[in-house]
Amino acid sequence: MSALLEVSHLNAFYGASHVLQDISLVVEQGKIICLLGRNGMGKSTTLKTIMGLVRPKAGTIHFKGQQIAGMPPHQISRLGVGYVPEERAMFPTLSVLDNLLMGKKRGRADKAGKLDTWSLERIYGHFPILKDRCAAKAAILSGGEQQMLTLARTLMGNPELLLVDEPTEGLAPLMVKEIRDVLSEINKAGVTVLLVEHNLKVALSLADHIYLMGKAHIGFGGTREDLEAQPDIKRKYLEV
Repeated sequence: MSALLEVSHLNAFYGASHVLQDISLVVEQGKIICLLGRNGMGKSTTLKTIMGLVRPKAGTIHFKGQQIAGMPPHQISRLGVGYVPEERAMFPTLSVLDNLLMGKKRGRADKAGKLDTWSLERIYGHFPILKDRCAAKAAILSGGEQQMLTLARTLMGNPELLLVDEPTEGLAPLMVKEIRDVLSEINKAGVTVLLVEHNLKVALSLADHIYLMGKAHIGFGGTREDLEAQPDIKRKYLEV
């Protein structure tokens, strides 16, 4: 597999606070990569910096070989990066259907020239509950349904890489499982995922590769097996 995203020696600040310090990671095409760590370590900021919502002070971000560090978010989105924020940003007064249509962009062509598009029909196949609630206002959906709507709307933009920030936060166990299963399905459908997730069980069930963040830095990178073989590392970066 080739690298879809390469982040190298990334540094970012909030005012005088050095929130990302020499962050380097690789996201291979077709994989699910999990970025884990305690609260306040810089995981969400890493996604925001990749997406152009935080401007890096130093370092590089290459997507499909193109340098995107410092680009505005709309340009990064057009290149094929989708972002699902932790706060489940949506249009609460619009219907589910209108929210989905707001995210619609032209699909990308594969090597054979065939257009690969996340149509409404395809979205409803992965998110049948959204089809049932298509006329409902987004504001009245449950937390889990809102999370699915945010994921689905982002997919309507036909991303090659999906940045997902804490998708199971605050959800009931049954909905956590549904979100986990949907992320797996999305990945199997060809979308690469960089996932920030507090639920270790969910993350380990999905991850092809794991990065652990300490305060503003990457402290570990490896497979699930690598992590399980190093309980001291697991305790250092994950246990409260």
